[in-house]
Amino acid sequence: MKAPASWLFPIMFALAVGGASYGQDKKVGGPTPAPAGATVYFIDLKDGSTIAPTTVIHFGLRGMGVAPAGSDKVDSGHHHLLIDVELPPLDRPIPNDFNHLHFGGGQTEAQVNLAPGTHTLQLLLGDKNHIPHSPPIMSERIRVTVTDSAQASAAPDAAGTKRRHPSPAGAKVYFENVSNGAVLPRTPTIRFGLLNMGVAPAGMEKANTGHHHLLIDAPLPPLDQQIPNDFNHLHFGAGQTEAKITLPLGHHTLQLLLGDDKHIPHDPPVFSEKLTVVVTKSGHMAHPHPRPRREHRLQVSR
Repeated sequence: MKAPASWLFPIMFALAVGGASYGQDKKVGGPTPAPAGATVYFIDLKDGSTIAPTTVIHFGLRGMGVAPAGSDKVDSGHHHLLIDVELPPLDRPIPNDFNHLHFGGGQTEAQVNLAPGTHTLQLLLGDKNHIPHSPPIMSERIRVTVTDSAQASAAPDAAGTKRRHPSPAGAKVYFENVSNGAVLPRTPTIRFGLLNMGVAPAGMEKANTGHHHLLIDAPLPPLDQQIPNDFNHLHFGAGQTEAKITLPLGHHTLQLLLGDDKHIPHDPPVFSEKLTVVVTKSGHMAHPHPRPRREHRLQVSR
């Protein structure tokens, strides 16, 4: 007997969902065990939500604690936000790119920039090494619609542009442990310095404060707008003053840019010099093996 079309659609949808995530077993993750009942979820978003191009997304976690990457604490992990992508292999480190945003500082919220249109969002918890737990702790994969008509978080001034906070004279942001021409390993820890200003998390409007953004292989963005949030513009909205990042082998540029409570540069903007670094497997520049010295024997004529 031919099945009615109304039956076929949910069956086909279930099969499609079940075949996603690279066809892997969602119960198998990495070496770090997860406690029973642990759940990660979106606090203020649900499937079908409509959001602005720039939106603050809050992450919820039950049955576990939040700890920064590298912290070996039992029953803890840190958030990763998957954008427009299926689940990665669950027994390997989660990729770090525009589609897989890492929050290794232990952030429980993030301001993201998305193009107008339809997008999918999913949270995936990672252990100290960015590997999902066993069993993996992930949220449902939700679909959101981004529209320009949604209200942005930053309020415009009378001229219709977003207000910029003033920076004090002599304010300076700099790299504490990296210099121009440095040779780095693939996962270096970068430390940020700040003079004549204080560090405050995103969302906290306090005079003469800001939080760090790390620009990787990117020019300075428009300095009167919110700093983008992607692989080339890493946000540290929790007030972190250091970060462990992953870089491909080769030459890269690094630059720090301070943002205010809404991720907008100050006036005047506070940014570091742009550094050029080299990333190698060992974290050291390879040196050619010295040639063996040839012995010269003095011949005496008889």
